[in-house]
Amino acid sequence: MKTLFAPNAQPHRLVFTTMVVAQVALLLLIWLFYPMQLFPSLGEVVRSLGDLITTQGLIQELWASMTTALQALAVATLLALGISYLTALPFFRPIAYAASKMRYLTLTGLTFFMALMMSSGHQVKLSVLIFGATVYLVTGMTSVILTTTQEEMDHARTLGMGEWRSFWEVVVLGKLDEMLEVVRQNFAIIWTMITLVETLYQSEGGIGLLLYKQNRYLHLDGVLAIQLVILATGAVQDYVFVLLRRVFFPYSALTTAK
Repeated sequence: MKTLFAPNAQPHRLVFTTMVVAQVALLLLIWLFYPMQLFPSLGEVVRSLGDLITTQGLIQELWASMTTALQALAVATLLALGISYLTALPFFRPIAYAASKMRYLTLTGLTFFMALMMSSGHQVKLSVLIFGATVYLVTGMTSVILTTTQEEMDHARTLGMGEWRSFWEVVVLGKLDEMLEVVRQNFAIIWTMITLVETLYQSEGGIGLLLYKQNRYLHLDGVLAIQLVILATGAVQDYVFVLLRRVFFPYSALTTAK
């Protein structure tokens, strides 16, 4: 037990699991017996979740949003990788700088211009999500590239590699695991935005539209149930990304602080 309160300690797996279970149980007890009914009760949320699944197509709507989010993430990742790697060439650095600063732009207003440029609601949704994810991914990926040290590049050069080969080996291949981590951290941004764009363009449904309807009619138990589903989906996605990193980049664990 002492290890749970010691800085940088590594508690036994059983102790850590027991602690997590106890914290979750405490949270549920607070939810069940908290005297001020700020939130719907646990029973109401569970019943609403069952109703959303059986009568309102929660699983189908979640799948629709998931496929849209994955499409946006794939395109945004390719764009962001291209922009970030081009910072090796001084000519393209202003583009990466401008892209990273565009994360301060709000989507209100931008969706209007994208609607003028695109021919369907699906394309507008995708373009909004791609734009929002790309500007954050460029910021994170550029930061990763800037962590490249002079010693790393000099080491590659002493092995007889040219500038392009050194860049490929040290920056591109050597930092793929960190790029995957940046993608994992920024995937949540797409889920934050998708609920907004699905309410603006309702033709394809999605969990954002379902959430909007529950909120509009003050079905707070339904709102909370959907939020918990999104939270659980995000946690599973995070786990999948961590698993992919362990499988494809097992060496990355060597640099993790113990």
